[in-house]
Amino acid sequence: MTSALDAVPPAATPPDASCWVERLCAARASFSIAAAGTLGALIPPSILMVPYGYLAEVSIARLFAAGVVPGILTAVAFAAMIIIRCILDPTLAPKVKDNFTRQEKLAALKETWPLPAIIIGVLFGVFTGLFTPTSAGAIGAALAILLGLATRKMNLIVMRRALEATILSTASIFLVIIGTSLLSRFMALSGVPAYTAGILVEFGTTPLLVLLAVVNLYIFLGMFLDSIGILLLTMPIILPMAREAGLDLIFFDIILVKLLEIGLLTPPVGLNVYVIKGALGDRVSLTTIFKGVGWFIVVDLILLGILIACPELVTWLPNLMF
Repeated sequence: MTSALDAVPPAATPPDASCWVERLCAARASFSIAAAGTLGALIPPSILMVPYGYLAEVSIARLFAAGVVPGILTAVAFAAMIIIRCILDPTLAPKVKDNFTRQEKLAALKETWPLPAIIIGVLFGVFTGLFTPTSAGAIGAALAILLGLATRKMNLIVMRRALEATILSTASIFLVIIGTSLLSRFMALSGVPAYTAGILVEFGTTPLLVLLAVVNLYIFLGMFLDSIGILLLTMPIILPMAREAGLDLIFFDIILVKLLEIGLLTPPVGLNVYVIKGALGDRVSLTTIFKGVGWFIVVDLILLGILIACPELVTWLPNLMF
């Protein structure tokens, strides 16, 4: 893997030095933003945990609680990797000379408070039992509308665009769910899950064997498919395996989500990388971003091994809360 400096070589420096500095800063920032974007799949409320909880018939509230500790560990590991690299190579992150007053910092913080307010409100309701995880989606949307009106950022045009985007994304998800439901029924009638589970039994169905098979399968599929598609398409096969191996289904879900996080960064179809590329335009190449996120993929794989070796990191909090 190459560093950010290697990714944007001085040989390609344009005549305008400020333009080159801007491209270099954009390249460095793109790596961290693309990787940090994957944390939304693990730290609650996570949309990937909802279909899993429905199909596996496990508590979504427990799944949300199980994602907290691994999510925090991932964020800390990412930050530690960035700090260590910057200590070893100070040119990666030169010291900022700008000083901001306390008033300026508080003013900047005021712009971000609505998002954590919505998240805290939704999670509080789910964990305390005030409403179900299904109702939490509607309540979260209502809170977003109210906060948009309170901050005077919501109008008819914004509402229309939000509704159009919601309809498109929801329709695409439901199409995948419909296809997956048909596939699940076909597999149930054909006996594929039972046959696959039977093969594992013959070779010795150990939790480690099942986890290794799933890790290889998900890393491969993550290079080509989106996260929800992978999850819904593979659930009819891997759930019987996990049950046959005696795996804790809460722990198993966190491992799956962690693998899906990695799939959001791996080429050639790392969706988070393409999102960042679309936002930055021509300032940073797609190849540069893929090279930069390689460090974060390595950290994710190390954390994945730690979680598999120490499942208590996943199960401790949900067992304590419920």
